[in-house]
Amino acid sequence: ADLFERTAEELAQRGLKCECLGGGRLSHRPEERKIHVYGYSVGFGRADHSVTTEKLKAKYPDYEVTWADEGY
Repeated sequence: ADLFERTAEELAQRGLKCECLGGGRLSHRPEERKIHVYGYSVGFGRADHSVTTEKLKAKYPDYEVTWADEGY
């Protein structure tokens, strides 16, 4: 929530609005080139991890990027 609020304030100063569509967590293991997206936000609910995963795969094509709805 802190990150979202800070980002929303920065965007508002530029005349833009944003909406949080959910949250989750990342496990990043750079030595193994792996990122795992999982969990949810108590305040914002669960994000669509498949969307996040596709964006991460595009940005980090040399990583194994996975997701699961389990976990907190």
